[in-house]
Order: sequence, then structure tokens, then C-alpha cells
Amino acid sequence: MAGNRTSISAGIIVGKLLAEDPDVSSMVTTVFPVAVAKAKLPYVGYRCRETEVTAVKAPGAPDTVLMEVPCFAAQYRESVRLAEAVRAALDFREAETEGIRMRKCMFAGREEIYEDEAYVQVLLFRVDIR
Repeated sequence: MAGNRTSISAGIIVGKLLAEDPDVSSMVTTVFPVAVAKAKLPYVGYRCRETEVTAVKAPGAPDTVLMEVPCFAAQYRESVRLAEAVRAALDFREAETEGIRMRKCMFAGREEIYEDEAYVQVLLFRVDIR
């Protein structure tokens, strides 16, 4: 794709950062976008939950994407360790790849759930894409 990409491509850069982070990748079997039919624990997913579009488009004005990053593991402590590694990989990051520029990624909150026989730490990040 020629030229700069928009916030629609935010998942591409978030997925790349997670998959290439040595701490995260050493702890998981896979990093996947949106959903996966079958995966072996532990694993991490990511998806765009919502997008806040800048009302007045000025040069350099970013869109903000709320990215959800669930961290799945068989044991509670393992899910927490994985969530800490994911936060370290993304929090306060700036990056650029494939025409996508992430100006800022900030941890925005979390929740814990138990689903499909897994402990899940669901992390939220606000990601500014330009």
C-alpha cells in the first residue's frame, strides 16, 4: 500500500510489536488479531475496540484507537506475568512500520476474567496513529 496508513491499520503495528518483543514471544504460543478458533495456552490477542477520529483534520492530527489486548493463560500468576510483559512491550512506545506511524501508545486500564478454561488479563491501550 502506497502512502501513509490510517488508524484502520493500528492492529498491524500493535501485532508486530507484540510478536517481535522477546519477552512476550518467549511466553506465548501465538499472537493473533481479533479472534482465533483454536490456540494452545498461553497466548495473546489484539483488536481495535473503538476509534476516536480527530474532528478537524490538521496536518499531523492523529486518530486515537482503543486497543484491547487479552492475555490468556492456564494459571492466574502466568496470566499476570504475561500481562506485565505485554504492558512493557507497548506502554509509552512509538513506532513506524509499513506506512503506519504510532505516535504514542499508553496503557489505559485492565480487567480480569475467566473464560474458556483460561485466566484472562484484558489490557487496554490508547494508541495515537498518524
